[in-house]
Amino acid sequence: MSFAYAAGVVGALLASLFVAWYADRSHAASGRRLRTRFLLGVPWGTLVSVAVVLGVYLFVQRGLVHWNDPVTLPFRAWSYLYPVGIVTAAFSHGGPGHLLGNLTGTLVLAPIAEYAWGHYPGERGAHSFSSWRTNPYVRAFVLFPAAVVAVGLLTGLFAIGPVIGFSGVVFAFAGFALVHYPLTTVVAALGGQAILNRAYRVVLSPVVTAGTSGSPPGPPWWAEVAVQGHALGLLLGVLLGVAVAHRRERTAGALRIWLAVLAFAVAQGLWAVYWFRGNGEYVLYQGVGLALVAALAALVTAAVTASERSLPTLGGASRRQAAAVVLVVALAALAGPAIPVNALTVADDGTPPSDRSVTVDGYTVTYAEDVRNGMIPAFDVSLFGEDTDVRTSGVIVINRDRHIWTRAVSTQRLAHGGSATVRVGGVDWESSVDVRRTGWTAAGGDAAYHVWLRAEGERPRHAYSSSPATADPQVRGKNVSVVAHESGGFALRVTAANRTVAERPLPAENESVAVEDLRIERRDDALYAVADGTRVRVAEKETYR
Repeated sequence: MSFAYAAGVVGALLASLFVAWYADRSHAASGRRLRTRFLLGVPWGTLVSVAVVLGVYLFVQRGLVHWNDPVTLPFRAWSYLYPVGIVTAAFSHGGPGHLLGNLTGTLVLAPIAEYAWGHYPGERGAHSFSSWRTNPYVRAFVLFPAAVVAVGLLTGLFAIGPVIGFSGVVFAFAGFALVHYPLTTVVAALGGQAILNRAYRVVLSPVVTAGTSGSPPGPPWWAEVAVQGHALGLLLGVLLGVAVAHRRERTAGALRIWLAVLAFAVAQGLWAVYWFRGNGEYVLYQGVGLALVAALAALVTAAVTASERSLPTLGGASRRQAAAVVLVVALAALAGPAIPVNALTVADDGTPPSDRSVTVDGYTVTYAEDVRNGMIPAFDVSLFGEDTDVRTSGVIVINRDRHIWTRAVSTQRLAHGGSATVRVGGVDWESSVDVRRTGWTAAGGDAAYHVWLRAEGERPRHAYSSSPATADPQVRGKNVSVVAHESGGFALRVTAANRTVAERPLPAENESVAVEDLRIERRDDALYAVADGTRVRVAEKETYR
């Protein structure tokens, strides 16, 4: 039934496309135009680029075996001291949704850029097959993919932080295409990608049944946008597009370029300038971001449409040369801050105790709360009331050989789900560490909990015990707390007037324990304090989604 649904949807889309193609009187001319720009009318460079990215996900990241949970840690751009991450970051992805978004973006934007460049040289006096650079087969299968790889390496080299994903290159496709076909690019980016995404999801799940459910805690969406990397890719694409357009003396109108760049940048979230304060708190400077986007649109418009008229104030340099210099300076200003950030390594302090962590071939996995982020610069920098001394809590992964320090799972996410899997590995291997949380939530209070870690083929290791959790209700003037002992078990602590009266092991299910003049009963997954006929719930076992 699902296959029939999917086939029907695909058939409907193809039939709709055929109707539009047949009704377009210029469809024959469109086909001829494609063949004048593409070898056999096919954007081969785009297809080769997609195959490379998909191959990295399937075989290097082990997506073929773990489609929904590929290996990502060793393939991020952690540091210049770890070249593997720098080289692979732009072509790796965090999961199938991330991969799908970038591949659909490539399929709708890269053909426009490839069409503008062409498999057949457009420069005056150039002829196909006159040299290897003008050979359409070389241009389609070698030069265009090589340019894509080069842009990917540059985005990995000069993007700030441990980036991962092909989106910087996708934005470069957009920047190149915006220079030549601004409105077509905006329509493709905003509409074409949405159509491909939805068609893919419909083929996978033609009918979806859903109910009300809570979502796991996570950062706001704008905090997951690599704004600097995206802007870097966009400016790289614009710079390359301007170079090609000026050589061919072919540019679009200024207003169309300005509107297209502004619309694309706003729609793609380039205004989301933010700062991470640590422990799940982010600050969004959207006013500053929108102003920067407006400046970007003006800069790109000036660079594309500048004339050869000289500027006496600049020693006779042309407007075009001045605009190109400004564009290069903007690109350098965007890429420059990445150099000191990406040159750092993991701090020497804060190494977790060996008995509270697990080690897998150089990776150390532990759990900690309110610790300093080890990838933040060793010296504190304050700017606009913010500083780099941020704190974080959750499952921490450290690999000093690869210069990796990251919070792989947040405390909030682990509390929501109760378990998680951290996948580690390298180019030719992968392994996983399972993380599990168990705990009790005090009535009206916090939770007392343990965190356990287990590497493949090993026994679980106790990694963390929280502070005691005290219930709000008082019975006979006494408070009941659940204590997470270092041994990995739980106990009950009864206090009065800030003095510990007694401490007893947690009763087994459907049993009770006497503590002074109170009786603590356990009914299924709840604890009750009983005295003088009064029965008050004081804690319940944590439940996870």
